[in-house]
Formats: sequence, C-alpha cells, structure tokens
Amino acid sequence: MRSKVLIIEGMGCANCVDAVDSALRGVKGVRAVKVDLDKGIAEVGYNEDEVEKGSFRQAIEGAGYSMSGVKG
Repeated sequence: MRSKVLIIEGMGCANCVDAVDSALRGVKGVRAVKVDLDKGIAEVGYNEDEVEKGSFRQAIEGAGYSMSGVKG
C-alpha cells in the first residue's frame, strides 16, 4: 500500500472533513483516509494498481473543495 498527503483548500468545519473523507473513500483502490482540518491535509493510503491518475483531485473537487498539492 502506498500513501500520499493531499493539501486541501476550503475546509472549515467538521462537516467539511466528513465530506472530504467520504469523497476520498469513494475512490476505487483507497484503503485508508485521515483528514486533518487544522493542517488542511488528507492522508490517503491506497493500492497503486487500482487508483486512476487524477482520481483524488476529481473526488475532492466533486465534494466542493480544491487540492492545491501533494506530498509524498
């Protein structure tokens, strides 16, 4: 399993965290998600063979937020 830290813009409350968490868990191949509101990040554990390129950004934008970068 691989992992990435996604930098998320626009989160401001616990409902935002839940929305981002749910959106990322809906991506095929995602195995674990931890969203940190204070840091504005989401740590995602995933199976590299199953996740399509751009799917994290698409899920986040679909939930109404933006992804400004990736660490890892």
